[in-house]
Amino acid sequence: MFPETIETDRLRLEVRSPEHVDLDECYRICSSDPGIDEVTEFVTWDPHETKKETLEFLERGRERFEEGEAATYVIYPREGEDGAGEIAGFGGFGVDWEKRTATLGTWLRKRFWGRGYSGERAAALAEVAFADLDLDVVAVGHHPDNEKSRRAIERYVDRLGGRREGRLRNELVYADGTVHDEVRYTISQSEWREATT
Repeated sequence: MFPETIETDRLRLEVRSPEHVDLDECYRICSSDPGIDEVTEFVTWDPHETKKETLEFLERGRERFEEGEAATYVIYPREGEDGAGEIAGFGGFGVDWEKRTATLGTWLRKRFWGRGYSGERAAALAEVAFADLDLDVVAVGHHPDNEKSRRAIERYVDRLGGRREGRLRNELVYADGTVHDEVRYTISQSEWREATT
């Protein structure tokens, strides 16, 4: 149902699974990569403490992909990019089929911040959600204090024809059990078509 691989001008996305990702490399990145504390400051998971945790992360990606619940990918810069072939991060979307909505999510290693990869990935995933899956809405959100994500999301949501919907109270639950608000944005299929054709 979901594409196994997605290629953009600068990125290659491959299904998040133990078959596509080296476990040792992924564990190192998810546990102790330079800047991992900044990467995980505004996401719902903490740095991995064991390889088993990393393996379960990869297996969950494959299972949800096969069950049609989520299309999550490892993000690799393509040939010609600084860090070509390295894991830059992970991204994808979960699908609520009843609501006909895909909800985007991503995280990038700190050394890959500021390159526009988030927006490039979002545009490719929006195309899959709308053109391939015929969903009605693509949604994305960020923690209210996450300025880097806010700027990136506002840029690509605007480019794709969407808008800021508002602040959802107590929407995010972090690994430590704390609950946080989320700022949410949406793009409808008709808005996307108008903005991209």
